[in-house]
Amino acid sequence: MDFKSYIRDVPDFPKPGILFKDITPLLQDYRALHSAADNLLKDLEVGGIDKVVGMESRGFIFGPMLADRLEAGFVPIRKPGKLPYKTLSESYDLEYGTDTLEIHVDGIAKGDRILIHDDVLATGGTALATTKLIEKLGGLIIQCNFLIELSFLKGREKIKSHEVKALITY
Repeated sequence: MDFKSYIRDVPDFPKPGILFKDITPLLQDYRALHSAADNLLKDLEVGGIDKVVGMESRGFIFGPMLADRLEAGFVPIRKPGKLPYKTLSESYDLEYGTDTLEIHVDGIAKGDRILIHDDVLATGGTALATTKLIEKLGGLIIQCNFLIELSFLKGREKIKSHEVKALITY
């Protein structure tokens, strides 16, 4: 299936000069959505993953779908103040400033085998912060998994010590 044909370019969103890759056309088509989820899990076996970790907010779309297919749990990574229980935080650099991600302290148990999923790998800041949170809790990262990789932003370099898979690459 040509997944790129389901991705819509939206110029100047969310600000001038940005060409946003909109995944909603893919989400709206059952066959494309189903096939994308299947392809994201190629080479991963049921029982080989204990938890799927998805980052706010679009990682919450495929993350639970992948967890269900892998018979694994799902753990959300969120912006500060969004999780109700005790959290562990990790800050990371943005182009202008910093941001922070949080995970529940009991979201990952030592030795849990983890699949990280997000919609887009861009500069890699969110992915790197997520890997650090998981490793602080003792999780073993099996794969970092993305619907789209914007390879020209070189985000893969920040998480190069982990296996990285992207369904679509620009």
